[in-house]
Amino acid sequence: MNARVEIPVLNRLSNRHLDALEEETIFILREVAAAFERPALLFSGGKDSLVMLKCAEKAFGTGRIPYPLLMIDTGHNFSEVTDFRDFRAKELGAQLIVRSLEDSIARGTVRLAHPDEPRNAHQSVTLLEAIEEFRFDALIGGARRDEEKARAKERIFSHRDSFGQWQPRAQRPELWTLFNTRIAPGEHFRVFPISNWTELDVWQYIERENIGLPSLYYTHARQVVERKGLFVPVTELTPPREGETVVTRDVRFRTVGDITCTCPVPSLAATAGDIVIETLAAQVSERGATRMDDKTSDASMEKRKKDGYF
Repeated sequence: MNARVEIPVLNRLSNRHLDALEEETIFILREVAAAFERPALLFSGGKDSLVMLKCAEKAFGTGRIPYPLLMIDTGHNFSEVTDFRDFRAKELGAQLIVRSLEDSIARGTVRLAHPDEPRNAHQSVTLLEAIEEFRFDALIGGARRDEEKARAKERIFSHRDSFGQWQPRAQRPELWTLFNTRIAPGEHFRVFPISNWTELDVWQYIERENIGLPSLYYTHARQVVERKGLFVPVTELTPPREGETVVTRDVRFRTVGDITCTCPVPSLAATAGDIVIETLAAQVSERGATRMDDKTSDASMEKRKKDGYF
């Protein structure tokens, strides 16, 4: 990244709107604590959940976040992310609950078509099992409306029925920041405090607040193969296929998830400021540019959300 370009652009780019976004997020986080008996904050160790955690720290104070952090571990997560998850939870003095997809497989509630099958969509089963185990009545997630079409349809307080399903046509109005939080036994809410943020907002906030992130988010050299227009990382879970050429590229991850379906993008961005500049020029959403599981159909995310996905 050319520093002579970066500094003037960042100086001209206002971040005053971040105060309003942060204020809204803190209000929603406090509203959840007041309205529900057993909420939890979904925490993967990714950038969006780390931004939410920073806002929760501001809302309640270090060591005083009034709900546990919940992570659904597919068993195919990047170690850099899970290590950072553990570090950040310990640093804040927050309770961390981890539930594993491997346990769901052992119970027989998740059945894979083959061992190398991507596990992202199967997280719904483990999540619903965790909800039943702990009787959670609200789960706070880091989804944003700019990420994907189905997420753009969703309310901030998203009602889920007793099967954990999302019904797009049965959503409740949200006028004047008044939220209807009534639920029947067995139902729950998914709450998305950063719904109105964009990827650019997130990176501006990370830069402003100096939020630490897993190293994968910044430029690093990695072996990849090109497949279906994406750079697939070469790992034990994603080995090169016959005829594919392995190359080493300078890349970073715009979003992180299951190794088998998350791809990096070419980048030399070494700081949050560098990424702000890159994001200004981006033509494709972060999920569209990096997630293989979202490319099966235009409705793939909506179908998964109806089945109980995050």
